[in-house]
Amino acid sequence: MTTASNTRTITKPSTETARKRSHKWVWLFEEGSADRRDLLGGKGAGVAEMTRAGLPVPPGFTITTEACNAFYETGKTFPEGLWDQVLAALAHLEKKTGKHFGDARNPLLVSVRSGAKFSMPGMMDTVLNLGLNATTLKGLTELTGDERFALDAYRRFIQLFGKIVLGIDGDLFEHELDAVKKKTKAESDAALTPKALLDVIDRYKGIVEREGNAPFPEDPVDQLRAAIGAVFDSWNNKRAIDYRNFNKIPHDLGTAVNVQTMVFGNMGNDSGTGVAFTRDPNTGEKVLFGEYLVNAQGEDVVAGIRTPQEIVQMETELPEVYRQFEKIAKKLERHYRDVQDMEFTIEKGKLFMLQTRTGKRTAQAAVQIAVDMVHERLISRKEAVLRIEPQQINQLLHRQIDPKAEVSLITTGLAASPGAASGKAVFDADRAEEMAAAGAKVLLVRIETNPDDVHGMFAAEGVLTARGGRTSHAAVVARGMGKPCVAGAEKLDVDLKGRKFTCSGITVREGDTITIDGTTGRVISGEVPLVDPTMSGALEELLSWADKFRRLQVWANADYPRDAERAVSFGAEGVGLCRTEHMFMEQERLPIVQRMILAPSAEGRQKELDLLLPIQRSDFEGIFTAMDGKPVIIRLIDPPLHEFLPSHETLLVEVTKLEQEGGHAKELEEKRKLLHAVESFREQNPMLGLRGCRLGLLFPEIITMQARAILEAAVRVMKKGITVHPEIMVPLVGHRTELQRTMAVIRHVADEVFTEAGTEVPYLIGTMIELPRAALTAGQIAEDAEFFSFGTNDLTQTTLGVSRDDAEGKFLQFYLTEKILSQNPFESIDRQGVGRLMAIAVDEGRKTRPGMSVGICGEHGGDPDSIAFCESLGMNYVSCSPYRVPIARLAAAHARLQETERDR
Repeated sequence: MTTASNTRTITKPSTETARKRSHKWVWLFEEGSADRRDLLGGKGAGVAEMTRAGLPVPPGFTITTEACNAFYETGKTFPEGLWDQVLAALAHLEKKTGKHFGDARNPLLVSVRSGAKFSMPGMMDTVLNLGLNATTLKGLTELTGDERFALDAYRRFIQLFGKIVLGIDGDLFEHELDAVKKKTKAESDAALTPKALLDVIDRYKGIVEREGNAPFPEDPVDQLRAAIGAVFDSWNNKRAIDYRNFNKIPHDLGTAVNVQTMVFGNMGNDSGTGVAFTRDPNTGEKVLFGEYLVNAQGEDVVAGIRTPQEIVQMETELPEVYRQFEKIAKKLERHYRDVQDMEFTIEKGKLFMLQTRTGKRTAQAAVQIAVDMVHERLISRKEAVLRIEPQQINQLLHRQIDPKAEVSLITTGLAASPGAASGKAVFDADRAEEMAAAGAKVLLVRIETNPDDVHGMFAAEGVLTARGGRTSHAAVVARGMGKPCVAGAEKLDVDLKGRKFTCSGITVREGDTITIDGTTGRVISGEVPLVDPTMSGALEELLSWADKFRRLQVWANADYPRDAERAVSFGAEGVGLCRTEHMFMEQERLPIVQRMILAPSAEGRQKELDLLLPIQRSDFEGIFTAMDGKPVIIRLIDPPLHEFLPSHETLLVEVTKLEQEGGHAKELEEKRKLLHAVESFREQNPMLGLRGCRLGLLFPEIITMQARAILEAAVRVMKKGITVHPEIMVPLVGHRTELQRTMAVIRHVADEVFTEAGTEVPYLIGTMIELPRAALTAGQIAEDAEFFSFGTNDLTQTTLGVSRDDAEGKFLQFYLTEKILSQNPFESIDRQGVGRLMAIAVDEGRKTRPGMSVGICGEHGGDPDSIAFCESLGMNYVSCSPYRVPIARLAAAHARLQETERDR
């Protein structure tokens, strides 16, 4: 090996040294293969496979992901034996290429690139043209006969090395480059003359010496060692960590490092570089898709320094190369049986393949490609189902912001309910309903929502809150409605009285248009173009295949007939949760509910309940009709009664104001009575107070009305010739006796209804398992309960001893960031805690009542990881919001296929 100052020969380490350092840290491209992805990373495995297939790949070697992990374990030092193996592999490259590292006559130049197991485009670092110095620059110039090309390669190398390896601000280099272009009146980088490039190089070296406190390193071996360390180091840069967090990629995989012989796309108009996909990654269309640049290097395409050309234009400019590339693209796709993302360079008319990896694609494209490849007999239906991640389906069922749109970001909150919507900001539910009725599109903006806001949420296009988490009231209700929601946007200063919010110097007043993106959590100024979702034929076909593989049934949470109809259209096989209290919150019903609550006697309550009976019965008739023979589980009233009453704080302010103003005696007396009634229902911890079955036992007339509405509706629908399967669910049972008492009331009502109707409808009575005691005594409760349904939101709260909204707003994000918790227990089931209670309940319940139906109806019912856990417990169904039904169908298929694979 020749350097600027001396000549050395690269030799393999001695036999004794090799024996002592026998762990294989370095693999030549010809030694690797596609099945060593864990070890070689996606890029290393890809170039190894292409090399084995005889494709034109510049020779090189890969340093393993194990070496990266060892680098971190040893305090960011190379593990023993690594450097010797690197030098040995470098000697192999010299022999294979006939070039020598640091040689003044025929220099070997290499690229040093990252390459993790899972593609992380742009997240880690790459260094090109490594091996250049003042001496090898002359050799490269003489060898190519192109001084400008050699100087351009050198200035690129100094810039990349300075930024990535030495950690110097990249803008400093760009500033000097722009200054020289301005000085020489060059319109682009490619227009810089050799003299101008020499000026750039001198300026770049000055930056390195000034900012790095040392001259630019001249020894190619030192350059290589430093570059490998920098690429290892980039595994834990902020953008890489953030990318892994977002995509749920483990942090302990490490990155491989690929050292590859340089080929040059910037050697004239018969040279170039590009990136292409074997199919359109946006639509899935079977066409070669990509871009390339003539007379350029790879970073020019990625960085957008120059506007690239469509790949099809290469057919005109370089027809022979295009035909060769097209043939290779088809070969790679057939070999990998998936869409390939390929990087290539053309050096003086010769094509070189630098990388192939599985191509990133939109959800729409992913589904279309999977289905098309089944029809093309490239993959099986099972493979097609497994290739689509359930969460990808989420993107297909809600309106999304047009990816081409330019946006003005206000802030970012939690992505609480997917989809996007634009509308006028409105700060209270009544106003939202009023404006929507007048034809305006509105977004409801609140500090946080409560059940009083439901009518405004119905009217609004979407919901934005400053507080709350992904399972807050706003999030849960919005998901059930299929509306976008951004929650917990804590930087928003919401002034409800002033009807405005401020954030980072921006003020949005009522009536101003904003856009929310519930898929990413973005809050955007103004109206942004949206694209509509479609349940494409390809998606329907894919889900029909998934249905054949899954065991778990997929039901839906539906509170209104319209919800049930939507759920059925998405493939729901039943209703796993109909929340009767949501029906009470509609504006024409709420006054009746409030009068019922405030009635001083059972007789007074019954009078109002008699008015509610036909309303609830009509709702249930609609749901039974929509479900047309599918099971429907209806939960009796669950929340504490104060949630249906006006806010205590608001009433207190109103009473105080009236007392101060005087002259409103009648209104003041009414407000005082209402305030006294609200205070009588206030509790220190309403979540654990008078709610669920406890409420029904204290006020049995409420249970009586609801049971009658359910069963009368079932009889009426059955008499129309429609099969009905009503199941009545008793909430918050902790003791068997609570269930027994409640069941007695329901059975009595059923006898009355069936006697009056002259016919009977089969029905079941079961309970929600949402308290630890219920799970632990499930065997006893199953003596009476005919089915179990896990209410995992409350079961998680009561097991962990935390309030969901308080936790997400105060400390849960800190716990996740600091890795105190590995995942949000309100998004995915806490298997070791909550999951263990669920396993006990399933086991004990079925010991008492063999074959007992068990399901889940909390928000976890739409989470793929939680669905997999439900499959492992042998549960019968999962229930989720209607818009998550397709996701759950696919997730259930994945869970079953994976469970079957583990059983082999």
